[in-house]
Amino acid sequence: MNYFFLLLAFLIGVTNTFQSGVNSQLRLATQNPILSSILSFVTGLCVLLVCYLLFNKDAIPSFETFRSISWWKWLGGVFGAFYVLTVILIVKEIGPANLLCLIIAGQLVAGVLIDHFGWVGFAVHPMNIWRIFGIGLIIVGGVLVLKN
Repeated sequence: MNYFFLLLAFLIGVTNTFQSGVNSQLRLATQNPILSSILSFVTGLCVLLVCYLLFNKDAIPSFETFRSISWWKWLGGVFGAFYVLTVILIVKEIGPANLLCLIIAGQLVAGVLIDHFGWVGFAVHPMNIWRIFGIGLIIVGGVLVLKN
């Protein structure tokens, strides 16, 4: 396995944790959770547009290509908006460690189910006792973190 990709995955976890705090502060500054979510996405959009302009060598797909994309393939943006807005709303209520424990637990359960059934275009990786045991250990660890 490529260690660079493992490091990137770890860094995603680190930056997502900071994102919770930064967006929470943006909410305090704007006094509006929806506006702070929009501003967070606009900032991200600007960064992605610069990356696209700098690194993309392909032509922009046609309007017809976009129209032919299945409706459910657009849900990533909805999920992203739900994630950012919900984190902004609850991080101050439950704290970043509790928030991230529960997010990670949800991601692991969803990840194993997606792997097992091959949902959303992924190859099937059947559930086995080791995966269930590993999730159980992580959930137990999360429960320990959740205890004050």
